[in-house]
Amino acid sequence: MSRDGSMSDTIANSLLSGSLADYIEHDGASLLNRWREHQDWWDGRLRFGIDPYSKFTSSRIATECTASTRDGHTVSGVNFGSQEYLNLASHPEVLHAAKNAIDDFGVHSAGSAALMGNTKLSVDLEQRMAEFLGYKDCTVFPTGWGAGYGVIKTLVRPSDHVIIDRLAHASLHEGARGSTGNVHTFPHLSFEHAKTLLLKIRNDHPAAGILVVTETVFSMDSDVPDIAALQNLCRAHGATLMVDAAHDMGAIAPKGGGYLELQGCTGMPDILMGSFSKTFASNGGFVASNDTNLKLAMRYGCGPLTFTNAISPIQCAIISKCLDIIERDEGVELRSRLMENVLYMRKRMAESDFILFGQPSAIVPVILGDNAISRLTTHHAFELGGITNLVEYPAVKRDTSRWRIQMMANHNKNQIDKFVDIAVRARQNASSYLEVMSKAR
Repeated sequence: MSRDGSMSDTIANSLLSGSLADYIEHDGASLLNRWREHQDWWDGRLRFGIDPYSKFTSSRIATECTASTRDGHTVSGVNFGSQEYLNLASHPEVLHAAKNAIDDFGVHSAGSAALMGNTKLSVDLEQRMAEFLGYKDCTVFPTGWGAGYGVIKTLVRPSDHVIIDRLAHASLHEGARGSTGNVHTFPHLSFEHAKTLLLKIRNDHPAAGILVVTETVFSMDSDVPDIAALQNLCRAHGATLMVDAAHDMGAIAPKGGGYLELQGCTGMPDILMGSFSKTFASNGGFVASNDTNLKLAMRYGCGPLTFTNAISPIQCAIISKCLDIIERDEGVELRSRLMENVLYMRKRMAESDFILFGQPSAIVPVILGDNAISRLTTHHAFELGGITNLVEYPAVKRDTSRWRIQMMANHNKNQIDKFVDIAVRARQNASSYLEVMSKAR
């Protein structure tokens, strides 16, 4: 649907029903020309107001903001599209810490961690994070993606095996497939399938390394595995468990230890990695382990760490100050407010007959349906001032497109109510438009 309300049947078929998967497998002698149809499809979606991606903001990230699509179309509204769970990115103490780091260290670490890119701030941060996470050692990365991808590439050899939840983050899947051809996916959260795979691989390959990969909170479904069961299974059969705690670490549980804390598993997984970009107000990631051999293995044998400029002193100062706040009473209060908002949003959306997935976390997945209804609903929500993120196939199963509503501690009930009202109106508008189109045919 265009912003003036019109769309022909021919355009509708390709822009409402098509998916990214239709445009990423083209071949041809020109490597650049392969992407021409891909560009045309996205530009068509943008022209008709159904490309909700590549938005940009014009001010600090807050519970309300001004967001623009990539062609500059701008809307102001309630913001449920930012990964700013505890609202620490604009916290006065965090801003002050960043400014002090600039004065004391400059803005650049000027080297790889393998050479002289570390600063006292990054060294101190690694020690603090290890203590916070309950591990003997922690290594920080300049990106969360690099941490997940890099640790798998460091550990896994071509003869080894990776057993990975099919909904694990793309960085983890790419790290696995970049390391070995022996990658085995199991149905989401299926402990029994993971166990069957592990027992068979260990029986067939008694000397092989086996890495089992999962997450605490899965970002598409907001659901959680039984970490202790997986860890016990791995230890019983000589496998290594790796867990990604990007979306709940710092933001969930009384002490901020996420679902590991809630399950009584703090410091338990063999390897814990995560990102600072959700709760700690910064780019960057971490890998923690009780095996101190891992630090130098990654520093000298992990591409995203060895051959990348180290995390900046500004980022380290920001993360450290966020950790101060997370660990004190203010952090407890922020997490409590965040969870209150999460539960209220889930309650209001369910009352409005939306389908929700998962357990309470800062992510509230709301199922919209097929591409057409989800794109149109998202279009109308944005125009009405409801800002959130749409996830489509192939990132999720066909006909399960969803909003990944991202909650903040500083949201208030009025903003949540406003978004729910917008969502209801947007769904009605989208359904009416599709009904008119259907009758016109």
